[in-house]
Amino acid sequence: QVRLVEDGGAWVQPGDSLRLSCAASGLSFRTSAMAWFRRAPGKEREFVSAISGTDGGSPTASADSVKGRFAISRDSAKDTLYLHMNNLKPEDTAVYYCAARASWRTRMRETGYEYWGQGTQVTVSS
Repeated sequence: QVRLVEDGGAWVQPGDSLRLSCAASGLSFRTSAMAWFRRAPGKEREFVSAISGTDGGSPTASADSVKGRFAISRDSAKDTLYLHMNNLKPEDTAVYYCAARASWRTRMRETGYEYWGQGTQVTVSS
């Protein structure tokens, strides 16, 4: 019943910006912690960023590789999660996945999230 649908992936040049979105349904979006993970070619899926449920004040956490460049946010009125990506680098090329868990508290481990979207492709190349 839970559905997460990512959108916004594209082919962009290094230094460009992009915004990914994740439309959620079938769960209590406001009280659910949300996260973005990514899987680059030949690599394991890795944590990108997470945001807690709104009742927890929506604190965020990000991987060192994207701090200062990416920002995660959520819009409870639209049940939508966002990832704002700036100064994109070729190493950011990956399939980006939206994830959710039935708790307000975030986790950085893939196993901490029970719901997943199908992913959206981001390619950064000249």
